[in-house]
Amino acid sequence: MKFTLLPILILFGAANVYSQGCSDAGFCTMGAMKPDQSFNKKIQFKLNSMELSYYRGTTTLTPIVYVATADLNFSLSRKTTFQIKLPYQYVVGRLAQTSSMSDISLCFTRNIISNDRFDVNLSVGGKIPTNRSDFATNEGNALPMYYQTSLGTYDLIAGISVINRKWLFATGIQVPLNSNHNQFDWHRWQDNDPDEIAYVQRYANATDLRRGTDVMLRIERNFRLNRLNFSVGLLPIYRITADRISNFQGVRTSFDAAGNEAIGLAMSGIATVGYRFNVRSAIKLLVGHKITHREFSPDGLTRELVSSFTYSYRF
Repeated sequence: MKFTLLPILILFGAANVYSQGCSDAGFCTMGAMKPDQSFNKKIQFKLNSMELSYYRGTTTLTPIVYVATADLNFSLSRKTTFQIKLPYQYVVGRLAQTSSMSDISLCFTRNIISNDRFDVNLSVGGKIPTNRSDFATNEGNALPMYYQTSLGTYDLIAGISVINRKWLFATGIQVPLNSNHNQFDWHRWQDNDPDEIAYVQRYANATDLRRGTDVMLRIERNFRLNRLNFSVGLLPIYRITADRISNFQGVRTSFDAAGNEAIGLAMSGIATVGYRFNVRSAIKLLVGHKITHREFSPDGLTRELVSSFTYSYRF
């Protein structure tokens, strides 16, 4: 009984210390790109599943991001699943508090190779915006992307993974299809407090932001016991085409005033610990910490420490 309770106490204790696990635009938790995927050949049939998760993410400035997500996975056949993620996001920071439904994720995953040594899974899907990414303060100042609950774009997503009992390797690509309607430019911020103006200037301008294409790689080592499981890994995400914004003069650019381009590598270290009560229900804690980041990130995806607590149920 003590052994059964120990991992549960560890998980809840860690959740209180840290409170999804990557600073990306969402695709690293979709389909074949998800962390901590199981490899269990004893179960020969697929089950539908529901995951309820709560995460807290600290950023490089004052905003803290909270997200509650319902992640539903439906088995369409022995080899094909359909995933839908429904997140609700709340952001609190020095400039404002915002909240609303966040972007909806849809994903089909197909198992294309399965044997006793490894599985290969392929995913295709997309993300649907829930607003125009144009939230503003009560005074009418456009808010930076840090405070937006939607990225404001339709995105196409594809990925592939190779999984065995010890390792997970996954790669994926996310391609935005349009610009959003964010209008934040600190030149336009209206405030009589010079300290507030100085603080606002620390945010990246994001007027009519068109995000670049991201490519991710997940490398993960799993350690599985009877009911407990652990994993550690790296998650590099490279923006292979630069973000573009309209600057104060209305010129489209991918650079900030210091000459930094909105392109390059952001990498996080990821760790998970989970406990399975039975074949149907389990809990999991995931913690991610930023190792490297892009100097200019107008999309506001600058999480330094993120962690999520998840309850999953198969049916």
